[in-house]
Amino acid sequence: MLPLTEENVLKTLRLVKDPDLHRDIVSLNFVKNLCLDRNDVSFTLELTTPACPVRDQFKAECERVLRQNIQGIGAVDIIMTANVAPHANQQKDVILPGVKNTIAVASGKGGVGKSTVAVNLAVALAQDGAKVGLVDADVYGPSIPLMFGINERPRVSQNRLVPLEKYGVKIMSIGFLVDPMQAVIWRGPMASGALKQFMGDVHWGDLDYLIFDLPPGTGDVQLTLVQTIPLTGAVIVTTPQDVALADARKGLVMFNKVNVPVLGIVENMSYYICNHCGHREDIFDSGGGNRTAKELGVPFLGEIPIDTNIRVGGDRGEPIVVREEGSQQAHVISQIARNLAAQVSIRNATGPSIPKVEILLGNQK
Repeated sequence: MLPLTEENVLKTLRLVKDPDLHRDIVSLNFVKNLCLDRNDVSFTLELTTPACPVRDQFKAECERVLRQNIQGIGAVDIIMTANVAPHANQQKDVILPGVKNTIAVASGKGGVGKSTVAVNLAVALAQDGAKVGLVDADVYGPSIPLMFGINERPRVSQNRLVPLEKYGVKIMSIGFLVDPMQAVIWRGPMASGALKQFMGDVHWGDLDYLIFDLPPGTGDVQLTLVQTIPLTGAVIVTTPQDVALADARKGLVMFNKVNVPVLGIVENMSYYICNHCGHREDIFDSGGGNRTAKELGVPFLGEIPIDTNIRVGGDRGEPIVVREEGSQQAHVISQIARNLAAQVSIRNATGPSIPKVEILLGNQK
């Protein structure tokens, strides 16, 4: 065993590897403020996101290797903190100067629960301690006000809209600005203009993640977003059946063509668990999202079951991660949010890796 010195402590901590970045925590500069007081050791472990899916494992592994390799070590005090790595891009920094990462949540077709997923991911990230904003970019069918239970209008300060806030998430939606009983009958340029205003004319402040809940498909709003601001990446929501997966592939092709990395696929309404007998029923088939992710070479972030409480929470303005915080459903979504945060960190550390899906899917015109 090694004697207790600062050099040996750092040498030992190099045994702890980040499973995603494939480098040790010392070379990644995660270890800060190392202090030795007689036989006691304390330091700060600064991760790249407060939503790190292996946060607890990091802490446990650090203490384990120190006790196994350092002679006569006493108390080990590890302070866990995080500093979200930003997506460095000059154009983004001009439009959204305080926003570190921009993430689009998209789907190839409607009816897959994209907005429900976007809302719960945003709230789950905020629950883990991240600074989060959410843009309801579905101009024609804004559902975010209902899902958050917000019926007020945003105020204006210094000629900029101030986003409303609930459950720790800053929110902006066209639904806050128009009569909910009136349909938004706009041509594409008007819808695109509204989205641009939600970026440039809203006081977002400092955010770790700004999530855009896109309308389904591959139309004007999606193109406006990717052409106006460089995105950190996109998440594609699908369901297990073939028709949804086919449209999810088209969405992935769109992001690939405009050089937006796909951070992962989420399979919603993946299965149903009977409340009475516990039997699992794969109503819409099973495993399609995972197979598609493997086929296209993108991460599979996880699967969300069909559950009445998820629907009820959306209708009542209480996302499932708030309404049933300790439930299995909330745990599943929180884990997906942490997997997403990990992919953002990987993307920012290693640069975008965009699969050549045109080869897999044929010539998409």
